[in-house]
Amino acid sequence: MNMRAATAAIATAVHPVSLRINTYLINLDRAELRRFRMERLLSEIGIGFERVAAVDGVGISLPRRDFDGQSYLRRHGRKPNPFEIGCYLSHVECARRFLAGNGEFALILEDDLDFDDDFAEVLAAALDHCESWDILRLSTVNSGRKHRVEPLTASRSLAIALTREKGSGAYLINRKAAGWIADGLVPMRLPYDLALDLEFDEGLRACFVDPVPVSQRADRHSQIQAGLSTYRLGRRRPWSVLPYRAAAEVRRFAVRFVRLAALRMRGWKEEPAAAGSLSKR
Repeated sequence: MNMRAATAAIATAVHPVSLRINTYLINLDRAELRRFRMERLLSEIGIGFERVAAVDGVGISLPRRDFDGQSYLRRHGRKPNPFEIGCYLSHVECARRFLAGNGEFALILEDDLDFDDDFAEVLAAALDHCESWDILRLSTVNSGRKHRVEPLTASRSLAIALTREKGSGAYLINRKAAGWIADGLVPMRLPYDLALDLEFDEGLRACFVDPVPVSQRADRHSQIQAGLSTYRLGRRRPWSVLPYRAAAEVRRFAVRFVRLAALRMRGWKEEPAAAGSLSKR
């Protein structure tokens, strides 16, 4: 194949939505099998990406300026997990790389994911509804109810979760959210997925795609999950943890419920208007 034909073949393999999104894949240097697998999956979808070498917990030593051990203990009630810290800093690095360029949206991916067949279609629809979110979560490891507010495709909708959600395998952000992640979430005071789920404290809007188009596989070889009991304090956990969590849950529910109600009311008002417009035609 000549050079011109090779270039054309590559161009046709790129999905148009990939040209509108900066995609970052977090992957440890020593996790080559995961990288090869994700490269194949993203290539099949037609999504170009930049690999971000994950911060390896093996090389992390404390104390360090980007980790607030006292706040982490008061809020989370566990001993520091170096692999959790590495994951956190890797997500922050993705946000910083995104902000260093001129892109409008970023797709952040971890390397243990599976994608539904309509993933690229969902991304395109999400960009068409970008006025409704600053953070759009595409995966979760929870099964809590998602309250639908706006259709995206024939089978998926924008939705709001009123309770805490874990997992940060795949999500879209705009530049406003990236600025918060790069600056407001440093130093680390919580695991990354729990910190990301506090966007409402900064006036940011978070949504889910429901049902989620990305599944985050439970990997028995995950070093973050392995040996979690080592970092738990049990009865020695600080008294401050429960009040902190309770206050966060109340704030989350209140802010997101008001937003959910506003979006539902907007939808109800738009339906009669749309019906009236059709009848006049």
